Amino acid sequence: MSKNDFFLRVYDVVRTIPLGRVTTYGLIAKKLGAKFSARTVGWALNASHNDSSIPAHRVVNRNGLLTGKHHFKGYDLMRQLLESEGINVKDDKVIDFEVKLWDPK
Repeated sequence: MSKNDFFLRVYDVVRTIPLGRVTTYGLIAKKLGAKFSARTVGWALNASHNDSSIPAHRVVNRNGLLTGKHHFKGYDLMRQLLESEGINVKDDKVIDFEVKLWDPK
């Protein structure tokens, strides 16, 4: 599978994350049968910011931290997008992460 194919598969999964929920890089990788490719999922999302159909802001690290926030245009945009969907964030971490976590399996 090429890098482009993997990235497209990542985008397909990310588009299914429900409004008001988040998932992790690792859960997306696991869903795609590549459980050790969480970092590659992150690279795919970094490359997706020109496509508004991909809600990359809904993907956080395994602890609920907004580790990808620096890749969004505008200061604090990732937090703002999450909060506009009803997800509370404090100190760059999703509050009630276990409740808001969505598993794409």
